[in-house]
Amino acid sequence: MNQEMNIQSLKKTAISRVFAVYLVMGLAFFLPAGTLRYWEAWAYILTILIPMMIFGVYMFRHDPKFLERRMRTREKRKEQRLIIKLGSLPFLLAYLMPGFDRRFGWSDISPAVTSAGLTLVLIGYLMTLYVFLTNSWASRVVEVEKEQKVITTGPYARVRHPMYSSIIIFYGATPVALGSWWALIPAFFIIPVLIVRILDEEKELSQNLAGYKEYAQKVRRRLIPGVW
Repeated sequence: MNQEMNIQSLKKTAISRVFAVYLVMGLAFFLPAGTLRYWEAWAYILTILIPMMIFGVYMFRHDPKFLERRMRTREKRKEQRLIIKLGSLPFLLAYLMPGFDRRFGWSDISPAVTSAGLTLVLIGYLMTLYVFLTNSWASRVVEVEKEQKVITTGPYARVRHPMYSSIIIFYGATPVALGSWWALIPAFFIIPVLIVRILDEEKELSQNLAGYKEYAQKVRRRLIPGVW
């Protein structure tokens, strides 16, 4: 009974969290645009929402513990809390600027190019979901649990932080998918934010996750195979 109650509570939390995220996302898109006639924003929302819902249903059935980890948002490391505070601006601007761009007509992007951007957004998002399927320990916050193990299969055989690799693709393509060239400027600064986060995260993993140092010696690259 307690487990069933926990699952129901998790479902309520997850559904309310998804609703809140998409409400904020909609406000970030349509208020700056000053109109609901913003097809790029609607296409972007559906591009993410559909695979998210399918994935969520699957994980509720097969790995609810993973979803519980993804509901955590409070960082334990003060360094990570600082990184999030200082690094939130480029993420915010990458979502706000396209709406203003739509309103004032700063960019002229063809539907074909926008569609290509949406395709990259989808690829980045599906890559993230693949990481989640490979690594049940992929929490939203930087932490090491008692029974946690080093994952060395799938994308982790190529780079140590494949989720951040997929995030770069996702956010890098987001401005174009939303019809804005100018929003690429703040989106670019997401990369150094992620690099700083990775470097601090590796301190936590090296100190507290058994076998991580050996794994890091074997898989040398953090984000891009053959580069870094």
